[in-house]
Amino acid sequence: MADGVAVTGRIRDGRSGDGPGPVAVLAGFARALRAAGVAADHHRTRNFLAALGHLDAADGRDVYWAGRLTLCAGPDDLPRYDRCFAAYFSASFAAPRRVRGTTVSVTRPVAAPYGAGEPETSGEPHAPAATASEAEVLRHRDVARMSEAERREVHRLLALLRGARQPRRSRRYRPSSHGGAADARRTVREILRHGGEPARLRRRVRGTRPRRVVMVVDVSGSMAAYADTLLRLAHALVRAEPRATEVFSAGTRLTRITPALRHRDPGLAMDACSAAIPDWSGGTRLGEEVRALLRLPDARGAIVVIASDGWERGPADLLGAQMARLSRLARRVVWVNPHKGDPAYRPMTAGIRAALPYVTDFVAGHSLAACEELAALLAGDRPVRRGGAEDA
Repeated sequence: MADGVAVTGRIRDGRSGDGPGPVAVLAGFARALRAAGVAADHHRTRNFLAALGHLDAADGRDVYWAGRLTLCAGPDDLPRYDRCFAAYFSASFAAPRRVRGTTVSVTRPVAAPYGAGEPETSGEPHAPAATASEAEVLRHRDVARMSEAERREVHRLLALLRGARQPRRSRRYRPSSHGGAADARRTVREILRHGGEPARLRRRVRGTRPRRVVMVVDVSGSMAAYADTLLRLAHALVRAEPRATEVFSAGTRLTRITPALRHRDPGLAMDACSAAIPDWSGGTRLGEEVRALLRLPDARGAIVVIASDGWERGPADLLGAQMARLSRLARRVVWVNPHKGDPAYRPMTAGIRAALPYVTDFVAGHSLAACEELAALLAGDRPVRRGGAEDA
């Protein structure tokens, strides 16, 4: 995700100035559409770029209609397309009218101020200071204290979050031309293709795969103010790596909600989650639910993320015992507690005190910035830290 700073580029006859080139800007727009649920796949993106090759890429009207006719798959995509176009590009460029001159201001969605209209185009190489300041304040604000409009803006930005994943070595091999172990099968095939004559020695190396993430989201009554935002974060992670992400809800029982979160549209995904979760705003039995998770093969070798405030209705010693088992099976155990964002917070409840000795990372989950930091941790951009109790 961008850092809230407006990106201004020149689109001029297939050339770019100091900013991003025109192809990069337009391809980024297609990625933003896919993140918002529009079926702007790679084939449609190629058609979009090919259409603009016959039009004026500096004309907002041409870009708007070329994208609308090539990137949208049906009538349901049109409202999302209009919103993304207005958010991605500046207000004057979003309007389907002729743009004077050859300079077009392109503003990333995170630079749009919450509770305001579309950003104004100024032709300057950066966004106004107030816009960046308001976006930064929104990033760090507790979602439980936001207005409905501010919360919608945070949810929109979460839908654009890129949930990269820490790579791990795969058991499968791939061909290599820069060293590695000898690949006997490929070498013998090469010799046979040359009639038995000596051929070049073929080599292979281990490939990489994204490390699996298992996320458990507490949907009990004490987490009501944060559950929706954390589920939207889980939706972004599932969308980024659908084969390497499993999500469960935790209340009075453990419920697998990964199929519900595979909807591209965040609104449809949240509706499907509401229908799939039977114990919204109830109690929490984390010890029983962690034990149920350990009966499944998902946690072994994965990064396990538990998003909960630690209010445990069951016995705390059961939760401690199951967390000890989980720490031995999982690659990493991350506990996300929204209340940790408060500087005055101390882990006093029995449940969180029983779990903390077996937690690798104890992080906050109360704001957009905290969700971005969690995504960076899962991508391997932050070092592994053992002993979550010290971080409390």
